Amino acid sequence: MVDPLPPETQRYFDICEEKLGIVPNVLRAYAFDIDKLNVFAALYNDLMLADSGLTKLEREMIAVVVSSINRCWYCQVAHGATVRELSGDPMLGEALVMNYRVAKLDPRQRAMLDFAAKMTEASARIEEPDRQVLRDAGFSDRDIWDIAAVAGFFNMTNRLASATDMQPNVEYHAAHR
Repeated sequence: MVDPLPPETQRYFDICEEKLGIVPNVLRAYAFDIDKLNVFAALYNDLMLADSGLTKLEREMIAVVVSSINRCWYCQVAHGATVRELSGDPMLGEALVMNYRVAKLDPRQRAMLDFAAKMTEASARIEEPDRQVLRDAGFSDRDIWDIAAVAGFFNMTNRLASATDMQPNVEYHAAHR
């Protein structure tokens, strides 16, 4: 981590501390290169927080399912906690981490997560009928883009987290249970 942090980065970390009670370790990991941290944070914030036909919970559900398939310890723990928080359902967070197919999901969520799983396991096999299943479940073409973008982002970050032995913040483990 750059020491001292530039003032704007320190402000961002202070906001995280204020809103989350922690600075996520992923941000600390990226802080060795402030430009990379800024790009990561901007993309994450755009995909996960900007206006979308997907709810914040749906985007977090995608993050957990992709991370579960990839066995990314950091993201399973961190985003599993967020699913528990946003859904108010600790069992949902745990089911998504372990095996989303056992979770009580509505047909829309099931279609979304099946698509994210297929994209993670065999993206070259996605065809028009796969996208049509999403349309039939009520997703627009823009929503399909957002599903794919979130799944793609977490496929990339899962690999970085695993390759660098990124550890989740201890606070995530007990959060929202």
